[in-house]
Amino acid sequence: MASLTIRNIRKNFGAVEVLKGIDLEARTGEFIALVGPSGCGKSTLLAMIAGLETITSGEIYIGDRLVNAVAPKDRDIAMVFQSYALYPTMTVRENMEFGMQSRGVPKDEQKSAIARVAALLQIEALLHRKPGQLSGGQRQRVAMGRALVRDPLLFLFDEPLSNLDAKLRVDMRTEIKKLHHRVGKTTVYVTHDQIEAMTLASRIAVMHQGEVQQFDEPQVIYDSPANMFVAGFMGSPSMNFIPGEIVSDNGRTAVQVKGVDGPTILPLTASHAARLNGSKQVIFGIRPEHVSRSGIGQKADIATIRAPVEVVEPTGAETMAVMRLGDQEITGRFDPDVAPVMGETITLGFDMSHACLFDPASRRLI
Repeated sequence: MASLTIRNIRKNFGAVEVLKGIDLEARTGEFIALVGPSGCGKSTLLAMIAGLETITSGEIYIGDRLVNAVAPKDRDIAMVFQSYALYPTMTVRENMEFGMQSRGVPKDEQKSAIARVAALLQIEALLHRKPGQLSGGQRQRVAMGRALVRDPLLFLFDEPLSNLDAKLRVDMRTEIKKLHHRVGKTTVYVTHDQIEAMTLASRIAVMHQGEVQQFDEPQVIYDSPANMFVAGFMGSPSMNFIPGEIVSDNGRTAVQVKGVDGPTILPLTASHAARLNGSKQVIFGIRPEHVSRSGIGQKADIATIRAPVEVVEPTGAETMAVMRLGDQEITGRFDPDVAPVMGETITLGFDMSHACLFDPASRRLI
């Protein structure tokens, strides 16, 4: 196993700067997810780690070895692609053997490696089949098996689950997490799906427009997003953003927002007030799960506001509701037993201990 270090990586395609100085480090055995919308540069960065794309400037180290000028075949990495990239005329066994044969691995070692990996992935019964005879999930396991038989220093995954249906994606997520736990290899996983990133990774790099917006543990990113982009991208439904003004309410610092009954005062916690540094205009952020019906499961640091309910969306285990505050729509996540009814005006409780305040100009967390 080996660590991965990325130092000030830049990539230009002509006059277009795609990556703008990326700094990341994956510790030995760590599972890192690169997440962001299409076009943010995450797949380009992965291709540069693999050696499939040239580097404009910066350095990439695998362990202590600078690999900028090292050919892909000599980097001791294994890559799993979105399209599986299996040879259709070869059996599963032949697909898994092919890379080892190309490297001159002895036959007995090939046989031993295939037996070990097939047992690990539970694909022993598929070894005689060809890819066309396999389901999407089985093909993905074979693609992972072909990577595993190499016993590389580094695993790279490029959106490996995006071609699968919703249920199979969940199942394969579990398989990948169990697989990483067993083999303990340093892994870099590219996805646009923030749920995949949250459930799989030990740390997440959230990318946008060629830059890393935040690199931290999943729960830190979710609870303390560095800026409004991260706050809006991570979480489904995304965080609610409400323009507000900092005011004093009987000697206590508060944020004033528009409600159905006019301006409404939401008292801030002491920790929020201490970080304001004279800010007057703010963006108040609250996640849907921290919006409740006032008086239900009440606890400390709850601020109330009235809002009309415009849309109700039952999903089974929970009910989403869209309410209106002034010019803003906000979303709440409710237990079905206490879900609001479309058209009624309800009193909401905001859990202020989980609120975020952002600077309107920089869009960064205050």
